[in-house]
Amino acid sequence: MATDISKITEQSPWQDLTVGNQIYGSGTAKLFHTGEWRIAKPIFDSEKCTQCLLCTPVCPDSSIPVVNGERGDFDFDHCKGCGICAAVCPFDAITMKEGQ
Repeated sequence: MATDISKITEQSPWQDLTVGNQIYGSGTAKLFHTGEWRIAKPIFDSEKCTQCLLCTPVCPDSSIPVVNGERGDFDFDHCKGCGICAAVCPFDAITMKEGQ
C-alpha cells in the first residue's frame, strides 16, 4: 500500500516511509525540496543574460524556469548547485557562490 508522502515528517517511524527504489505516483519529485543539499548557489545576473537559454536544457533538476521564452531566476527549492549552468553560460551571467 502506498504511503502519502506529504504526511511524512522527520518524526515518522521507518515503517511509514516509502520503500526505496519504488515509484508510487508520477510528479512526486516536486514535493521534495532537494535544494537543501546545495553547497554552492548559482547567482543569476539578468543584465549580462542575453536569453540564449543554453543553461536551461543542461540543468539536471529543471531549476531554471522559462516563461514566455525568457528565463527567470532559479528555483532554489530544487537546485542542487551543481554549476553546470554556470559552466555553459558564454556570457558569464551565472556565477557560483559558496554557501546556501
